Amino acid sequence: MLILDALSGALGANPIQRATLQTGLLTLVLLILSLACTPLRLLTGWTWPARIRKTLGLLAFGYAALHFLIYLFDHGFDLTLMTEDVLKRPFITAGFTALLLLVPLALTSTPGAVTRLGFQRWTRLHQLSYVAVSLGALHYYWGVKQDHTPPLIYAAVIATLFLIRLLKRRPARQAGSRPAKP
Repeated sequence: MLILDALSGALGANPIQRATLQTGLLTLVLLILSLACTPLRLLTGWTWPARIRKTLGLLAFGYAALHFLIYLFDHGFDLTLMTEDVLKRPFITAGFTALLLLVPLALTSTPGAVTRLGFQRWTRLHQLSYVAVSLGALHYYWGVKQDHTPPLIYAAVIATLFLIRLLKRRPARQAGSRPAKP
């Protein structure tokens, strides 16, 4: 859509800002959708969400990288200016940190990476996606100047997904049963 809007001159008065906001929001939506796959399976028993989780995660990384490239373009690809901005502005720090956390996830998204790392270590590494999506929501919240309702809605969705994971993964204890002795 951005390319079509750019070619037709429909990006508005500030096309860089629009492209930055649109790619950032799409990144957050894709991250949330990738994290929603497991809660959806836990609630419904459906297995198909697991088959698209990696694709959603890689798309999220691609849009996060594009979001960052547009940011760099807007700053004239000046890495010194970018570094100062990352260190000075907390919302940029949160977004940049989220992007950095997504890099090892994208690099280890192959079956070979799972084999090399071992499933348990790979799983622990990919739990960084929880931190990345949380930082993405914080980046969005801190970046909004007036109406914080949309970022708060995204944060509530993320919190709900985390809560479902916690509640559904915890083994159910039957009434009167005691935990096994060590």
